[in-house]
Amino acid sequence: MKTPLIILLATGLSLNIGARKNETTFSQHEVAQQNTGTELVLTVEHGKEHNHPVYAVWLADEDGSFIQTLYVSETIGKGVFKRAKRRQGQWQSGAIQRPASLPFWAHQRNIRNEYGHYIPSPSMPELDAYTGATPKASFRMRLRSDRPLQGNYIVYLELNQSWDWNQFWHNDKYGTEPEYKTSSQPAVVYKARIHIPQTDEIELHPIGHSHPSGKDGSLNPDLSTLTTALHIVKRITISTQQKE
Repeated sequence: MKTPLIILLATGLSLNIGARKNETTFSQHEVAQQNTGTELVLTVEHGKEHNHPVYAVWLADEDGSFIQTLYVSETIGKGVFKRAKRRQGQWQSGAIQRPASLPFWAHQRNIRNEYGHYIPSPSMPELDAYTGATPKASFRMRLRSDRPLQGNYIVYLELNQSWDWNQFWHNDKYGTEPEYKTSSQPAVVYKARIHIPQTDEIELHPIGHSHPSGKDGSLNPDLSTLTTALHIVKRITISTQQKE
């Protein structure tokens, strides 16, 4: 009679181990914590098509007008890539402009650099406080606004991932626009409306995609042509907390 008990215990142990393997681990990050404003906690769960995307997160008023950047991937925020060029078989860092990477954020930010682009450059970077290494998978990030917030706002997140071609967004679609080839499927923009003070977790939802070559700051609400780009992340949420 001991055999069924042993089998049940073994099965239970196996299920428990399997459940632990399926648990999502979130890396922890802090951005601009020296600010005296409102803390916002961003949680991003990576999706099945996640492969080193870049991100920008920003705050807007209830009408959508840009207020401030909350976080941007360091390569975009500084205009410097670790693998910019190869010399003697070794990758070296250097300045690169990628207007198609996060164009909706860049045009909302509305600072034109010396190259005529709206993306940051080494001589005109985003503030250090709001840039940081891009998390490798799922993450939870504590952000902080410049000043205390009160009322209704919008939180936007834009993400992009290179080399994610599909049948619609193929390599030869815009043969005369080289910047398009640095983006493949265009950047996806997510949005959530928040009210402060509040502590409820609110989910951000995709509302459109950016210009495929970053030529302007347009937002196209048609997501029907996107495939894997919609599965880079599984879920994005934002919650708020007043600084005590």
